[in-house]
Amino acid sequence: MALNFHQLHIFYTVADKGSFSMAAQALHMTQPAVTMQVQSLEDYFGTKLFQRSTKKIELTEAGRTLLPFARRSIDLIKETDGAMAKFTHMLEGRLQLGASLTIGEYILPRLLGPFRKEYPSISVSLKVMNTTQIMEEIFNHQLTFGLVEAPVHHPDVRTEIVLNDELKLIVPSDHPLADRDVVTIDDVLAHPFILREQGSGTRQVMEQELQRTGIGSDRLNIVMELGSTGAIKSAVEAGLGITLLSPTAVRHETALGIFKVKTIEGLTFTRHFYSIYLQAALLPISAVTFLTFLRERDLNAWL
Repeated sequence: MALNFHQLHIFYTVADKGSFSMAAQALHMTQPAVTMQVQSLEDYFGTKLFQRSTKKIELTEAGRTLLPFARRSIDLIKETDGAMAKFTHMLEGRLQLGASLTIGEYILPRLLGPFRKEYPSISVSLKVMNTTQIMEEIFNHQLTFGLVEAPVHHPDVRTEIVLNDELKLIVPSDHPLADRDVVTIDDVLAHPFILREQGSGTRQVMEQELQRTGIGSDRLNIVMELGSTGAIKSAVEAGLGITLLSPTAVRHETALGIFKVKTIEGLTFTRHFYSIYLQAALLPISAVTFLTFLRERDLNAWL
């Protein structure tokens, strides 16, 4: 029997989780299948890798010796996939991912077109939902990975920055601030403001930057809180207030002269978009290829 990478991956996951049942759940396998693969690896080396008891499992000395080699093999496979993804233009398969609202509605549609031109044999299935729903589907193995607007802090989840964005002041073209060369925060505080709901990534970025400069968000004249970017755009267009949004989200309205995009002097509302997926997962090559595409292309040409 030859040494099998799949068995090394299973061994590492069992050691990492400290449980055959938890490893089976993370790997989307049955517990007997996990146990069988670990036993096959033990047969190959001719030694026990785990000490099993009714309450817990522990690595043997042989298991502790093997562990860093298993980790390195997993990292090497992932690096290999990433390095080769740029050459695999004849890939066939299905790219399944979830994206939070701003990314799914305004960012990804502009990127998936160029991606599909480069990789025409990869079909794309995109679900637009909130971060909590994306996490649930990843843990239930209904999604391979997701793109979200805030980092996810969970021991089983790997988070990586894949895109950068900046919020700007959005005002109607006939607004008093529309033709100002310089807009200050005091100018903004004098006008009705429309925001995303509490807890949204967009609002968190705004509140953090205001706090940094010593301005509480309670100083804003908030007249409306809405649950989607589309609703906010409609309210701003109707003259109900001004807002902070990504220029990407109002590209169409800006081109038509409906909105103007302004910078608030002394303030920078930067944010990151993140990919998230299970630490134990080996992403399919279609997902690796898409993440490599996001990392290595000049995305501004399309956004």
